[in-house]
Amino acid sequence: MPQQKAPSQRTTVKRVPQRAKYESDTIYQILDEGLVCHVGFVADGQPFVIPTAYGRVEDTLYIHGSPASRMLRTLQQGIDVCVTVTLIDGLVLARSAFHHSMNYHSVVVFGKATLVEDAEQKLAALKAFTEHVILGRWLQVRSPCHNELARTIVLSLPLTEASAKIRTGGPIDDEADYQIPVWAGEIPLKLTAAVPISDPNLHPDIEVPANLSNYTRPQKLIQY
Repeated sequence: MPQQKAPSQRTTVKRVPQRAKYESDTIYQILDEGLVCHVGFVADGQPFVIPTAYGRVEDTLYIHGSPASRMLRTLQQGIDVCVTVTLIDGLVLARSAFHHSMNYHSVVVFGKATLVEDAEQKLAALKAFTEHVILGRWLQVRSPCHNELARTIVLSLPLTEASAKIRTGGPIDDEADYQIPVWAGEIPLKLTAAVPISDPNLHPDIEVPANLSNYTRPQKLIQY
């Protein structure tokens, strides 16, 4: 039985609530397939929404960057943050302009980020970032040195206050519009990788590893 997250006042989906999902497995699968999150916060009365990479370890989301980053310096102050991830699955074309839509899987996370100071946890988070982008890459490359670790800030955000929202299926037209003689349906969209392009400085004897030549994103197992 999937573990159900009790929705908070902030994570309760109010617009089309039947599309809401609060199971941890659903939230994890969407986060694991995505590549970029958008971090929303307020600094000095000015709202910001910053796109950034992320990683997940169990029920914790990690973001990282330079100590000079305004976002990371601000979030360390314990302010409220909102993180979103969206996967676009298709364009939904209706018979009317009003009912055009998109199919998607999305996650919204609320909370306060905390600076990761433990060296072991920090290294595990950096491994999670790397493996999130390319599975198996951590063992193929040089690990961060002491200087690189010192030049990197890692923040953790618990996934205790999170919810997902999902739309699937075709267009939902007004009954009278079903007689309009115009094509309606869905155009599925999928993120695919092209052929890897080798660095010009790469030694000619080094071949592209299988995890790169056959690169795909983790696929959602969610079926609705």
